[in-house]
Amino acid sequence: MRIAIPVITNNKDTKISTSFGRSPYYLIYDVKENIMNYVKNTAKDAQGGAGVKASQIIIDNKCDVVITPQCGNNSYEVLKEAGIEVLQSKGDVVDLNIIYFQNKKLNHLTNIHAGFHGAK
Repeated sequence: MRIAIPVITNNKDTKISTSFGRSPYYLIYDVKENIMNYVKNTAKDAQGGAGVKASQIIIDNKCDVVITPQCGNNSYEVLKEAGIEVLQSKGDVVDLNIIYFQNKKLNHLTNIHAGFHGAK
């Protein structure tokens, strides 16, 4: 089981990013191995389609779950089509959200927006 969380920096003190598709990094947490890795979001500065490209990064990293405060519709559809569960984060503390996930205290994401289409 691998969890992806959009984060602001690539260190242990990072907070959850408010933007899924334009997040600077993704924390990839392997639940079974208890290993955290940070992946740079190479789609962050794309003029368009950042969310879809970001979703592909999550798919390529073989994630099963995304925990995020919000997500664009196109990103959400790509993740859903790939069988990735998208959950609503609670606050911006990464470690707490992992604990919430492990204790089944996170809900499915409902904050799905139209996307920003070219906005940075």
